[in-house]
Amino acid sequence: MEKKITVLSGDGIGPEIVREAIKVLDKIAHKYNHTFKYTYVDIGGCSIDKFGVPITDEGMEKCKGADSVLLGAVGGPKWDSCPPSIRPEKALLAVRKELGLFANLRPTKLFLQLADSSPLKQSVVGNGIDLMIVRELTGGIYFGERKTEEKNGEMYSYDVMSYYEHEIERIGRVAFDCAMKRNKKLASVDKANVLDTSRLWRKTMHRLSEEYPQVEYSDILVDNTAMQLIKNPAQFDVIVTENMFGDILSDEASMLTGSIGMMPSASLSSTTLGMYEPIHGSAPDIAGMNIANPIGTVLSAAMMLRYSFDMAKEADDIENAVNSVLNQNYRTSDIMQEGCRKLSCSEMGDMIAANI
Repeated sequence: MEKKITVLSGDGIGPEIVREAIKVLDKIAHKYNHTFKYTYVDIGGCSIDKFGVPITDEGMEKCKGADSVLLGAVGGPKWDSCPPSIRPEKALLAVRKELGLFANLRPTKLFLQLADSSPLKQSVVGNGIDLMIVRELTGGIYFGERKTEEKNGEMYSYDVMSYYEHEIERIGRVAFDCAMKRNKKLASVDKANVLDTSRLWRKTMHRLSEEYPQVEYSDILVDNTAMQLIKNPAQFDVIVTENMFGDILSDEASMLTGSIGMMPSASLSSTTLGMYEPIHGSAPDIAGMNIANPIGTVLSAAMMLRYSFDMAKEADDIENAVNSVLNQNYRTSDIMQEGCRKLSCSEMGDMIAANI
């Protein structure tokens, strides 16, 4: 099978971690007689330096023409002074919008080998952590009207959060379908005691829940969700929520596992086209040092195989290889434990590939 992958390595540690994911993908291609054709496109700060924009029109077309997109990370202090309209992060919003990537899937799974790295007590994580946050990605306050102006003698700003019913319904269906494939339990997060958008969200989700009687459905306020993720994360299977709430809660959940470097994500459209990336940033302070953890990017590549290419066995191979490497007591510096052997970024990629 042949698949076209547009690679957006980006800034900071992006090129290093993406290189290791491609190393693993190439091993999969060799084992299963697939062909992965890579097209590299500049995005973020490196694109600003070369072209004056965070992604070019030509680069965007190459994303649209791919079967899937693999992303490293963008941004860094070097570009903090850029005008808001061309900041590196603008490219991510543009790609999500242009490719129709409305659903963000962020799994949070605690590998048992790393239980001691979790900031939570062992009595809390002992029941295991294995949840999926489904975040709406192209609506809400990040895409609403915004303005800063002088008003009544002082500066005044506003950002508008808005949702159409159909936007809520389509992310809701993704979440219910995801719950059906897991443990048939779904928690919908909102702020319905305050926000009109949340009241529409809750009404729409209740209507959808009638179509999925097998799923145990519940509503939970966003502030309570933040507390419950710390108190008892094992109670959650699938969580669905709007854009800003999902942005915050998924980062909180990722740290329950001990390292943000372990966490992958998938951004999906209504077709099989998706964008896959680790949830961490560009980490410019360690860029070029070959010490970054590539596992989140490698697991993102596994999600690409599973969700965009329908290659479940190949995805299982990658996930099992990561688990095997951890069982063999190999670690990168961010997850290093006593009695383990520390690997560089490239060595970790080599080791995962060798275990496929």
